[in-house]
Amino acid sequence: VMPDEFIGLAEQIGLISDIGFWVLQQSAEQVRQWIEQNSYCQQVCVNKSPREFIKDRTHHDWLEYLCQSGWPASNVIVEITEGILIDDHADVAKELLRSSEAGVQISLDDFGTGYSAMSYLHKYHIDYIKIDKSFICNMVEEINDQAIVDAIIAMAHKLSMKVIAEGVETTEQRDLLLAAGCDYAQGYLFARPMPASD
Repeated sequence: VMPDEFIGLAEQIGLISDIGFWVLQQSAEQVRQWIEQNSYCQQVCVNKSPREFIKDRTHHDWLEYLCQSGWPASNVIVEITEGILIDDHADVAKELLRSSEAGVQISLDDFGTGYSAMSYLHKYHIDYIKIDKSFICNMVEEINDQAIVDAIIAMAHKLSMKVIAEGVETTEQRDLLLAAGCDYAQGYLFARPMPASD
């Protein structure tokens, strides 16, 4: 079952906090094993739903868990969506500040598809901007998409943020991103989803 199908439902029925915390625990344990094996992979990105930022009876404290587990917070990048910044909720601002002060890096996922309000880019401490794959998939053929990608990269670098391109599937896309100065990329060109053992 793809995330598009179950995440919205999990948010509606109040299970997203438990699911998100379980994912964090599994990710932390996996990275701990990789570190013990002297693996190159020592950092992981974990998505956090907007609902997980709002304090309620099901709230799990990610930072408290990382502190108790002895796993460095710097090994975690929390991926958030633009929507949680637009709402300007006090709990969100507080959690982002706590995370940043603890060394957790913040990545803004699917950039360019939501509100893309520039005001919150300097209001909150964001380390990475992830360019949505909808711009990447057409950038070779569509000059406007390429111009948007180039502009996002330039803007992010001016704000001392790094850029991750999502959904890179061809060497042509990769080459255009490299020429534009993109810092990182993910997608089927590099690897498909796979078990941790691979």
